[in-house]
Amino acid sequence: MSRQVGYHWHLRRLMAERGMFATTDLVPLLTERGVSLSREQVYRLVVRIPERLNLTTLAALCDILDCSPDELLEPYAGGPATAPGAPAGSAPPARPRRARVAPAPSK
Repeated sequence: MSRQVGYHWHLRRLMAERGMFATTDLVPLLTERGVSLSREQVYRLVVRIPERLNLTTLAALCDILDCSPDELLEPYAGGPATAPGAPAGSAPPARPRRARVAPAPSK
């Protein structure tokens, strides 16, 4: 059985604690530090958990928020992978089956 490993992304919370409530607040601050991201990329960085993150971007975020990387992301390792809300030790959910579209009956 595989062990679930991941991390919690705290960018939105850290921004709010520092009075930054709009994702666009980060764009010029990142640009000052040599990180060029579009408004859309910054929005995704704030509201989603990034799968990949450039270390220069991570360093810039830490500088902007005056925090360390461990405050920004919190790794975790748990037991076997389970569905959110499923009891511990239960199997991961099966993938849903693709629907088949049948032709309309002829008249």
